[in-house]
Amino acid sequence: MIVANYWAEARRQHGLGRQKITVQRWGWSDTSEAEAQAMAEVRADEALAQAQRDAATPRRERKTAYNGAQGLPIREEVLQRQGDAVITRNGYGAECLNTPNVLFADVDFEPCTSTQMRLAAAALLVVAVQLPALWLLGGMLAWVVGVGALLLLTLPLAALMQRGVDAALGGPHVRALAGLRAFIERHPAWAVRVYRTPAGLRLLATQGLVDPVGAEAQEFFAAVGADPVYVRMCLNQRCFRARLTGKPWRMGIHQHMRPRPGVWPVRPEQLRLREEWVRHYEERAAQYAACHWIESLGSGAMHLDVRPVVELHDRLSGALEPQRPLA
Repeated sequence: MIVANYWAEARRQHGLGRQKITVQRWGWSDTSEAEAQAMAEVRADEALAQAQRDAATPRRERKTAYNGAQGLPIREEVLQRQGDAVITRNGYGAECLNTPNVLFADVDFEPCTSTQMRLAAAALLVVAVQLPALWLLGGMLAWVVGVGALLLLTLPLAALMQRGVDAALGGPHVRALAGLRAFIERHPAWAVRVYRTPAGLRLLATQGLVDPVGAEAQEFFAAVGADPVYVRMCLNQRCFRARLTGKPWRMGIHQHMRPRPGVWPVRPEQLRLREEWVRHYEERAAQYAACHWIESLGSGAMHLDVRPVVELHDRLSGALEPQRPLA
């Protein structure tokens, strides 16, 4: 995991007119802007040489936030460091905890319709629509009605059936925890803190340090049904991540962080705009929690290097303050 304090940009050109090649690259550093600029210059030189050999070489590295960064350092303002953990401000203003080896996982309760449920819904529509249509209408019209019903109704019906099954099993909370409990049965040394979030669950493993690109983390993600976007970003950035403060729109803040986009760094003349927005955001965020602790499952073990991260997370996220609404 790399979360840089300083960023710089360099460009290189070769040739003239339509034959001109222009490349741009970023550099970064924890030490100084000069060091970041030196890296940018070297990377731009390398990119230009590569572009002269291979026309498919990307010409630009866009100024993208965490979710768009394909393996580049997390491009966010660094607010605080504690050991290996880094707190940053993301592109829409929330504070986020980034850690290279303390496992967090997001499990969303968004409807997830299984392939089996879609097949069951299609079969039900064939029986309920296609066969009666063939009997009553016959010929091509029956096939048009049947195919139309399959195209229009399969996904909504499958989603409805999935919700019914989930409700019968105790709801998405119970379904999500079933995967976690099954994983812990196979790995009894594991200890996991479970938090409720506005969209689902947050899981925090405390028994030891975990490699975000290792097989152990991937097995855990698969077992608990972790959000696929979150899993991909963990792999790209080689870190785990947890949002510590509320999403602005869940707290009644509908103006985007200024200036737009909210990717760091911003120009000096625009810092005042950003600071004003952040001041308003933090006043509102203090009234909300990003998650609420529910329970702890497994062995109960707490690795010495994990404990400070747990304490930092719980304090800044409001996890132990159930009176604060979730955002």
